[in-house]
Amino acid sequence: MGLAEDIKAKAFELGFDVAGITDAAPIDDEQFKLLADWVAFGYAGRMNYMRENLDKRTNPAKLLNNARSVICVGLNYTPPPARGTRDETGHLPSSRPMGRVANYAQYEDYHLFMKKQLRKLVDFISSVADGGHEFKICVDSVPLAERALAARAGLGFIGKNHILINPRLGPQIFLGEIITSLKLPADEPILCHSERSLLSFRAERSAVEESIKNCHSESFASLEDKLREESIESTTNQCHSCNKCIEAYPTGALRADGQFDANKCISYLTIEYKGQVPADLAERIGARLFGCDECVLACPYQKDAPVCRSEQFKFYSNRAKLDLSRILNLTEEDFEAEFAGSPIKRLGLDLLKRNAQICLGNITRNVEQGS
Repeated sequence: MGLAEDIKAKAFELGFDVAGITDAAPIDDEQFKLLADWVAFGYAGRMNYMRENLDKRTNPAKLLNNARSVICVGLNYTPPPARGTRDETGHLPSSRPMGRVANYAQYEDYHLFMKKQLRKLVDFISSVADGGHEFKICVDSVPLAERALAARAGLGFIGKNHILINPRLGPQIFLGEIITSLKLPADEPILCHSERSLLSFRAERSAVEESIKNCHSESFASLEDKLREESIESTTNQCHSCNKCIEAYPTGALRADGQFDANKCISYLTIEYKGQVPADLAERIGARLFGCDECVLACPYQKDAPVCRSEQFKFYSNRAKLDLSRILNLTEEDFEAEFAGSPIKRLGLDLLKRNAQICLGNITRNVEQGS
């Protein structure tokens, strides 16, 4: 194997599920305009950091001098099924009011875990490549258009839910990058055209498999089934006529015109937004205490997604739902101890209590209304 294949093999060994390489060129003009317009039209809400460093966010070379390649990795975080009988929300029932926690926050903080694993990958590359190369590790908190780069590196496609979707793993994937001065051969993105039907997809199957072999997929039978069952033609984003994520979203944050309005996104409202949530949106939060999974769980590609295979990435099954009354009575000391190493800790106790009050109010109102 060449160096690029050795790097991807090491990434799989470290627990990542997909790995690919792209060059360090800026994202294309069309994607840049989409991002710039999204920010300009106010769809980013109060995420002011999205308005800053737009040039860096769209150009890896702005983050590392002499950048020549970007190594992109993905970690599947589909959780294992809960034991016992689930209620209509998909969670285990409880006699006490409980708040739902997004799947990703049921694991240890992915920022810390992925940075640790990417540092190991950098150490490996440094040990096998010619010396003198530079590396910059990026995991979400660095201004970088990581979904666009991951798609360009062949890890998946960006769906109508504005999330990277891997045909085998689905949409529940953490992304990380290593920007490097090392020149590596780039992988091909997953590209299909709207005129391709299921029949033409079958005819070109071997070529498609070869073009995305870095996705570590053994078979495209499940993808073929999805294309047939959901009547989805294989297009650039491979969603085509499917609008399940849009239809499933409780607040209308995902729009039919393709826009995503973060101001209405439950993940944004419960994690990023620091103010008082407007009453009409607060009602639609329901019992979602931290984050939201509706747009990924509705995706047909999630239906047969495997569970997270990494034994090193800690999963806490008791965090799927949290006791709301207990949250409201937590002290800062209790909060720090209970959520150390969790993404929930980044939120802070005050905002977690704000969310708990919203959830408790919604649950109480639903009980009073008999729903």
